[in-house]
Amino acid sequence: MADKRLILFLDSGDTLVDEATEVRDDEGIVVKADLIPGAKELVRELHERGYTLALVADGEAQSFKNIYRQHGLYDAFAAMIYSENIKAEKPSPRMFKAALGALDLSEADIPRIAMVGNNLSRDIKGANALGITSVFLKWTPRYPHTPAGPEEEPDYAINEPLELLELAERLNARLSAVKN
Repeated sequence: MADKRLILFLDSGDTLVDEATEVRDDEGIVVKADLIPGAKELVRELHERGYTLALVADGEAQSFKNIYRQHGLYDAFAAMIYSENIKAEKPSPRMFKAALGALDLSEADIPRIAMVGNNLSRDIKGANALGITSVFLKWTPRYPHTPAGPEEEPDYAINEPLELLELAERLNARLSAVKN
């Protein structure tokens, strides 16, 4: 299958991983965790459909390696950007720009990117500040669902991970129509 024009940046905690199930070692590293319902199927299906996926997440590199290897999803990501390595957390533009760089993209590619996350003040605000399409996943009750201001207003909202499949196809179709 041909690669898709749309590129997806995905958050981890409460976007793919159920934070309430994290088991940490004495160093605070997550050694295992459950995925939220539909997350494993989502990542596999997006990968199989030819989407470029980048994990853009706040936390320790080893935690994410442990979780995504546990679930057999580690290799589905073309890039993994962790705040531990970048020395910044979302909404810092450094996180998003590091993902651009890791995928060998430029700021001209920003219209092709959608950031999917559960945190309005980090994921959505950071994406919006750079002009990246923002998709709010409203799955968790742990974080606010009401934007604190216009900078936190998502372009799209979904209730569960698998809803992203249809949205990604719609966004990709728009990009393909513009290209042709």
